[in-house]
Amino acid sequence: MATIHFQLHSPLPPEAVLAALTDFGPRRSEIWPNIDSAHFKVHGHGPGWAEVTEGNSVAGGVWERERYSWDPAAKTVTIETLDSNTWGPGSRWDYRLTPGPGGGTTVDVTAVRNGKGVKGRVIGAALSVAGAGVLRSQMERALGRARAI
Repeated sequence: MATIHFQLHSPLPPEAVLAALTDFGPRRSEIWPNIDSAHFKVHGHGPGWAEVTEGNSVAGGVWERERYSWDPAAKTVTIETLDSNTWGPGSRWDYRLTPGPGGGTTVDVTAVRNGKGVKGRVIGAALSVAGAGVLRSQMERALGRARAI
């Protein structure tokens, strides 16, 4: 099991960061670097939740079906893995958004990745070593794209 924690600062206000995390429209794959449109499907959604499948073709294809839950008042987003070809039970993401200096946001991220199969265990081991920096960089790029749109 890999647990990765990192923080980053975005010039976007918390509401815009929350919107980028929970926008399940057609531009999702344009904003988030690890989601391609061929591996993205919305199964259902409502106020404060969505169930989606997301993934990409990297490493022979990695996908997971997830349940997103968010609370705009608390400025939190939780993503629980329901099914995946790479991640097992207990895998999740937790985001906490705090207003930062100058109207921006401090984003606190914790990811728990329980590798499933050889591929999941290998990717999980790599995330344990270099995951925080890689995931922080990917999120910074995604929020930069969200800011530009």
